[in-house]
Amino acid sequence: MRPPLPPFTEETARAKVQAAEDAWNTRDPDRVALAYTEDSVWRNRDEFFTGRDAIRDFLRRKWARELDYRLRKELWSYTGNRISVRFEYEWHDADGRWWRSHGNEQWEFADDGLMRRREASINDVPIEPSERRLAD
Repeated sequence: MRPPLPPFTEETARAKVQAAEDAWNTRDPDRVALAYTEDSVWRNRDEFFTGRDAIRDFLRRKWARELDYRLRKELWSYTGNRISVRFEYEWHDADGRWWRSHGNEQWEFADDGLMRRREASINDVPIEPSERRLAD
């Protein structure tokens, strides 16, 4: 079980979003992957994959490329076992260029509170270091 459990209220949906933000900011693929069902289905940008092992592999690649990653999520809407969020995160590449990535996610949860589906649309915008909003 991974509380809060569906069906979501505004309070439990906000708690679920905050828990996701906190976990992703650890940049620990093993920890983050535990929030998803073994057969979770993902679309991230133009990548489609299924399963916790594929999620771990994806996150390892992501955080090897997106250095000093820092994320903020915001509840957009919720109903039953679904939550939608908007997010932005900042990171720099190996050449030191900073980026802000904006997007939306749709989440669907199993009865045990694990996410069984994640759909993410994301756009990247180059920024100057002085434009960072999510610095630690």
